[in-house]
Amino acid sequence: MSVEVRLEQGRLARLLRARGGLAERALARRTARVADIARREAPGRMGAYIDWKVVSGPRGLEGVIVCDHPAVRYVLDGTRPHIIRPRRKKVLRFDVGGREVFAKVVHHPGTKPNDFLGKALREGR
Repeated sequence: MSVEVRLEQGRLARLLRARGGLAERALARRTARVADIARREAPGRMGAYIDWKVVSGPRGLEGVIVCDHPAVRYVLDGTRPHIIRPRRKKVLRFDVGGREVFAKVVHHPGTKPNDFLGKALREGR
């Protein structure tokens, strides 16, 4: 007895790339895993702003991780030293060691870049 199996390349490609297909489910699992790592690595409450999705791109399905926190660019790229001045009031108010402190100007030293999304991508491979 002999058995013959024919694989039609076009059908196989459509099956793999179809929404809800094998490739999409595997990509969704991997993207979710990387998003979970990014949430863990994100500073402060920034992890709560991380979400993921699988979309159709120009070269097939793509896993996309999004962080829509308003300060995410400053965290990823870092900041240069800069001066902070009050905008609406005459002084700035903030807490230092449990005490309330007032200042007319603050010389911010800047921050180092924290590429937590890139780290999550490298760790999740």
